[in-house]
Amino acid sequence: MEKELEKRRILALKRYEILDTPMDGSYDEITSLASKIFDVPIAIISLVDTERIWFKSAYGLDVEEITRDPGLCSSAIISNEVYVVENARVDPRTMANPLVAGVMGLQFYAAAPLTTSDGYNLGTICIIDQNPRTLNGKEASILLHLSRIVMDHFEIRLQARKMLKDLQSKI
Repeated sequence: MEKELEKRRILALKRYEILDTPMDGSYDEITSLASKIFDVPIAIISLVDTERIWFKSAYGLDVEEITRDPGLCSSAIISNEVYVVENARVDPRTMANPLVAGVMGLQFYAAAPLTTSDGYNLGTICIIDQNPRTLNGKEASILLHLSRIVMDHFEIRLQARKMLKDLQSKI
């Protein structure tokens, strides 16, 4: 059943036709805002594909994608709740992760899923720090609001593409 659900999730991701699209200032504004709100050096809008995690926007990080395994975003999309790692060096879910043990030295990670109207988690909006920290209820709520704003953008663009295709088919 898990493989079937993942297959449907990937189909939902493909429906949005957003993977590998050019940079977009509106998403960059959202990650920049997230960085400032939470006072973290890195904020990312990620999409979890079959073999990779692709970044639609990555504030504070000069990378377009990483492999899916052992990506933190892959773990974060399993839940509909905010996924939080307060101290990655002691958290058993992340201690061996190369982003934690390696040069980047990731310590804090919090992500809210990007959930489609039909219930599939396509990726996350996440915030990252190199210092351990906590996320309170208000902050988790703000991160969820930001994820809904990102999904609103995705939905509007999907509807616009559908309308354009409908118009083109009538011409």
